[in-house]
Amino acid sequence: MKLDKQTASLFGAAAVLRLVLFTAFPTLPDTLTGRVEISTPVTSFKRLQEGLFLYNHNVSPYDGGVYHQAPLLLPFFSLLPNYSTWPIFTNIIYILVDLLSALALMKIAESGESVSTKLYTSPRKERRWSSTKIAAFFLFNPFTIATCIGRPTSVFTTCAILHAIAKAVNGASFTSMFALAFASYLSMYPILLLAPLVLLCYDRRRASKVSESLTSFVFSTVPAVGGSIYALLFMSYQISGSWEFIPSTYGVQLLLPDLTPNVGLWWYFFIEMFDSFRSFFLGVFWLHLSSYLATSTILYATALGPAFYYLWIYAGSGNANFFYAITLVWSLGLSILVADVLFAVLRDEWEVERPEMIGKEVKQI
Repeated sequence: MKLDKQTASLFGAAAVLRLVLFTAFPTLPDTLTGRVEISTPVTSFKRLQEGLFLYNHNVSPYDGGVYHQAPLLLPFFSLLPNYSTWPIFTNIIYILVDLLSALALMKIAESGESVSTKLYTSPRKERRWSSTKIAAFFLFNPFTIATCIGRPTSVFTTCAILHAIAKAVNGASFTSMFALAFASYLSMYPILLLAPLVLLCYDRRRASKVSESLTSFVFSTVPAVGGSIYALLFMSYQISGSWEFIPSTYGVQLLLPDLTPNVGLWWYFFIEMFDSFRSFFLGVFWLHLSSYLATSTILYATALGPAFYYLWIYAGSGNANFFYAITLVWSLGLSILVADVLFAVLRDEWEVERPEMIGKEVKQI
């Protein structure tokens, strides 16, 4: 994908803004790194630094019970100059990851997949934002910028997911599956996107007149994900010298032994949970998670979340219920958002089939 002058200027401005924030406010990165809204126990840059210190001194980074991230991140960051001396190189890596994520978003927008699919084409397909505007909203979103400055490793997962989708809408199935495998290697949750991505790849291949049954396509594509994940895990084994990293990375996400407060819903629930019920509700929560995909956020929760966390942890004038209540509001907002988006799509299809009903009120039952 070639960048025109407008896109190149946009990317340059976004990169310069991040560099200015990194250099003009040297304490800002560490401040944001410690924010519970940006970092979690499995994505924290501070924990990555501790794991990197142990790795560089030939000590297993998983011995201390603090580092819970993928082993392949360690040799990558060890190639960079020491962060305390030359932070600019690490900062540039995070800036480049943001730009790559924006580039993937542009490819997704240009594909037109959201307005024209195999079974449905919206009559409003010409009324859509340009890919450059979408990239601008992403790159200059305050939350995107704060995440970049805070340097959690979740940005690598996000970038891999976006590229998996971008490759899928262009019919590059194996590249898409490898990107999904890499995202799943860094964090378990992206594997939930396997089924929709496989179907998306199949639809795009059919649109390009490539004849192949769905069954044969699935059996030729899904093993690519498994093989890629196995290769990444085997490389991790070669680097760490043991399989100790599996319970320390994926086991922590599955079994939730670290109950550090974060913007998720699990930590408070399992703090109150009796040990005899823990295994059962872990299973229930994971089953529930596999049924939904959270896609966005709301301003209300992002404003009150930090305030309630401050009242609880620092001011001592609140308790855990303050922070947990706002995470419930956040999740409720996500659920309502998904329902409204689905209703909008169904309404659009309905008006296409019944033009005489355009503009008329519809009662939801």
